Amino acid sequence: MSRKGDPWDNAVAESFFSALKVEELHRTSLYDIDEAEFVLTNYIEVYYNRKRIHSSIGMVSPVDYEEIIQTKCA
Repeated sequence: MSRKGDPWDNAVAESFFSALKVEELHRTSLYDIDEAEFVLTNYIEVYYNRKRIHSSIGMVSPVDYEEIIQTKCA
């Protein structure tokens, strides 16, 4: 939820859901809840967090970014 008068609070979530729809859901036919759960889990855990690069974190994947941050803080 955004704070009152601050619509930018929700920008990150909106960006993620836009990518999810464009990159996965609009090109996939889902037949039941189990298939939807599998497709969504695979997209988020295998592709989005581990392979897809993100411009907001220096053109690396979120998993790689976390490793970089942990290395710098150790």
